[in-house]
Amino acid sequence: MGRRKVEIKRIQEKSCRQVAFCKRRKGLLKKAKALSTLCDVDVAVVIFSNSGKLYEFSNTNSLTGILQRYESHVEAEKEISAEIQVAENSKYSRFMTMGELLQTTGRQLEEASADDLTVTDLSHLENELQSALTQTRSRKTHLMLESVKGLHEKEKLLREENKLLEDNIARIKKNRKVNEMSTDSTDLPPPHVICVQQRVTLNFLQ
Repeated sequence: MGRRKVEIKRIQEKSCRQVAFCKRRKGLLKKAKALSTLCDVDVAVVIFSNSGKLYEFSNTNSLTGILQRYESHVEAEKEISAEIQVAENSKYSRFMTMGELLQTTGRQLEEASADDLTVTDLSHLENELQSALTQTRSRKTHLMLESVKGLHEKEKLLREENKLLEDNIARIKKNRKVNEMSTDSTDLPPPHVICVQQRVTLNFLQ
């Protein structure tokens, strides 16, 4: 027999819960070590038991170093998200195409001599251009996701229609088979006619 599938829910019995925690904790740490070795990646695992006991694993010399890298990465992601949000709310976030933004930027450069623009002015225009580019990419991604979602819904409807057609075809074939069997049975003579025919045959043979 195969292994019984364990339902993922809290184990009520304390002793069983402790045994499961011990086994699965060892398995988790073993898989983390295998992952770090096979794929040459930095892995850190931190586990606190119900009693507050700490279990940890790190394939590097310092678990703290990995946690600091994680915190730095999260902070950097937050800063990037904040910059994108500010960029989307900037003056040129209303432009939906890069062509419109380029025309507007070109007009600004033509209104005053490009030689009179300072580094700050050029940096500002560059940020606005980057802002519109970010929004354009975001809009493109959104439209692509909406398109994929629509295709998935159409696929689902087609599958349902196909299933209905298959059921109808199976029902028609079943009814046709029943009708053919009924027709074959009606072609036979009645029982009393069969008996008379048998009697005539016996008399002829005698």
